[in-house]
Amino acid sequence: MTEDFERLTVASLSRHYGRRKALSKVTFTCSSGDIVGLLGPNGAGKSTLLAILGTLLAPSEGRVEYGATTADAGGAALRARIGMLGHDLFLYPELTAHENLTFFGRLYGVKDASTRALQALERAGLGERAHDAVSGFSRGMRQRVALERALLHQPRLLLLDEPFTGLDQASTGALVGRLREEQARGVLTVLATHDLDVVDGLLTRELFLRNGRLMEVDAGEGSLRDRYRAAIATA
Repeated sequence: MTEDFERLTVASLSRHYGRRKALSKVTFTCSSGDIVGLLGPNGAGKSTLLAILGTLLAPSEGRVEYGATTADAGGAALRARIGMLGHDLFLYPELTAHENLTFFGRLYGVKDASTRALQALERAGLGERAHDAVSGFSRGMRQRVALERALLHQPRLLLLDEPFTGLDQASTGALVGRLREEQARGVLTVLATHDLDVVDGLLTRELFLRNGRLMEVDAGEGSLRDRYRAAIATA
């Protein structure tokens, strides 16, 4: 059974490591087609929040609801609706791009994974390099392959941790375009980033984390970077 959902609800979410509070009473909701930016300094709790949303980490308190279900209740069917791209791209360098995506496609249970992998690489502009080993790819090319890995099973929720790090202008533009395509398909994206100029105008919602606590960045006039600086100054 496929566990689909169109709304993500985070309610009073906290995560403690001993006496240290990585997250404290975080609450927000978002829906299909949203691109939500998690903004904040290093150590603010962004990666911890993404790990909890991806069901890789259990909260100490509070809950996450994926539509009408939770991680425990949804189980494997729910996880099949989540795609994630973190700092580790989870690609095998000795395999070709096509072999990597085919392998992960079969793990996801994707039908005709080999054909879907080729289609994904064409979409990423890497069709001509499909049968080249990933070890010879640039950082930007590997990032694009990894994004297609996270999208191959057509998830409802896409989680990205610093997806623009190390990318040149062309690769950044390609990634932004890909996220807009998935937005049109109804994917709900939550991404943590320091690249404020890149995501300015892309995000549908901006959330600011500092010391594990959440506040919304003022949606007033000015650039995202200016509003972010103002939020830091008043936090």
